Amino acid sequence: MTLTNELKSLKKVECPDGKCVLTVYLNTDPADMDQQKGEWKIRLKNGLNRIEEYIEASGSQDELKAYQKLKKQVDNEIKGNRPNLAKSVVIFASDHEDLWSVHYLQVPTETNFYWEPTPQLDELKQVQEKFPRSGIVMPNNDEVRIIDTSFGEVNEEWVFEFDSNKEEWNLSDGMASKDRQASSATHVDKFKQRFEENKYRFYKDMAQKVEKLRKEAGWHELNIVAEADAARTFADVLQTEPARIVQKNLNGAESSKILSEVFER
Repeated sequence: MTLTNELKSLKKVECPDGKCVLTVYLNTDPADMDQQKGEWKIRLKNGLNRIEEYIEASGSQDELKAYQKLKKQVDNEIKGNRPNLAKSVVIFASDHEDLWSVHYLQVPTETNFYWEPTPQLDELKQVQEKFPRSGIVMPNNDEVRIIDTSFGEVNEEWVFEFDSNKEEWNLSDGMASKDRQASSATHVDKFKQRFEENKYRFYKDMAQKVEKLRKEAGWHELNIVAEADAARTFADVLQTEPARIVQKNLNGAESSKILSEVFER
């Protein structure tokens, strides 16, 4: 489940007696000058140990036992998923209501650790303000890939392909491209030529679908990722001015790579 969908439920979590929720915000951004030698490992260890020392000083053995269990889970989770580390890790954990929420984000956060009666969401709100729910549109001739994102995560993803016979865009079922590739070279060339000749009109039709998605999803901004010509053409037909344009062909790239390129600030 994405953070966008979890946020409401996280706000309702509260320990019936005392503190029982561990919240971790860990900056793992390799581009950060403070992370050049993997300093996140030291900050993770120190942050978790400080909370443990605080609980030990309070003298509550039940609380200490509960925390130590969660501490071990968090430590194992992060160290066991080093290949998945992006720019930050956000974790909410508690034995209360079996809370275990882990997110590897493509946007940075400040490093902080909390042991409180409720999940600490202030940093999350700051991330939401800096990286609000938005759409990434990736036109690549007769195919348009769209990513719905927030908090540096992918909420949903679609691929639309152009049907040259009906002259309309359809949500892909994964077959259309393969069908075209199986066609003769002459057929493919004619298809590409016709699309190029009418690209502006065809993209304008697709732009209407994008604007509808923007309204339905509540995107605060639109971003375009494509080769220069496709990016410029699609930006021209949109009603909404793009927040940023990344002139790269990343249609075949992993979603994490795309988000990293778009939100590299």
